Amino acid sequence: MTLPYQLDRIVTIHAPRDTVFSFFTDSARWASWWGAGSTIDARPGGRVHIVHPNKVEMTGEVLEVAAPERITFTYGYTSGSPIPAGGSRVTITLDADGLGTRLHLTHEFDDEGQRDHHVQGWRFQLSLFSNAVADVVHADAAAKVDAWFGAWADPDAATRASTLAAIAAPDVRFMDRFSTLTGLEDVREHITAAQRFMPGLMLRRTGGVRQCQGTVLADWEAVSADGTPRGAGTNVFVFDGSGRITTATGLWKPS
Repeated sequence: MTLPYQLDRIVTIHAPRDTVFSFFTDSARWASWWGAGSTIDARPGGRVHIVHPNKVEMTGEVLEVAAPERITFTYGYTSGSPIPAGGSRVTITLDADGLGTRLHLTHEFDDEGQRDHHVQGWRFQLSLFSNAVADVVHADAAAKVDAWFGAWADPDAATRASTLAAIAAPDVRFMDRFSTLTGLEDVREHITAAQRFMPGLMLRRTGGVRQCQGTVLADWEAVSADGTPRGAGTNVFVFDGSGRITTATGLWKPS
C-alpha cells in the first residue's frame, strides 16, 4: 500500500522502554490512554480497536511487532469515513534514551488533508500517553515522598542513609529557604545538622500527592516532638524514569 503523505511526531517519555512498549501489548494499558473499551491483540494479524471518549471508534490490524522496539498497525474509522478501515498506517518506534525512551511516531496517509487533520490529534494523544505511562512508573510516589519526609526525623544515621539511597538519585538536589544541596552525602549531613539544631522536628505529608509526568507536589506540615505546629509548605519533587527523586524543592508557606 503506497501512502504518500506522512505525519511524524517525536516525544521523550521518562520511563524504561519495556514499560513504554507494554502499553502497545496490554489491552488494559492500551485502553488507559485511548479510552474504555479499546483493545489490542499485539501479534501480526491481530485486531486494533480504539474507542475514543466521544464514542468515535477506530479499527486496524497489527502488521508488525518487534518488542520492545517497534509496532506497526493499520488505522481507520469503523464507519469507513473519512479514513476507511486499513486506509492509513501507523508505526511507533522506541529507542532507549538514558533513563527514558524516545518515541517516534509515523502516520502515513493517502490524503494530505487527513494528514493535517491528525497533527493535533496525535499531539494530544501522545500527551495522554505520556501521562498514562508516568502514572504506572510513579504509582508509589506517595510512599517515596513519605519516606523522604520521614528520613528528616529518623534518629538513626544508617537507616536514614539506606532510606535516602533507595528513593533518591546519588546526585539528588535539594533546595529550600535554608538549603542548597547536591548529592546524597550533602543531604545526609544537612539532616544530621537539622536534627542537632531542631531536635524532635518532624515533617508530615498533608493530603494526597499530585503527579504529572514525574513532577510531584506534596503539601506538608512541620511539628515539634510535642505536636506544636512549626510551619507548613509544599515540596516539588522531580522523579527520573526509574522512579528515583532527582530534585526536591521545599516551598514554605508564609507564617
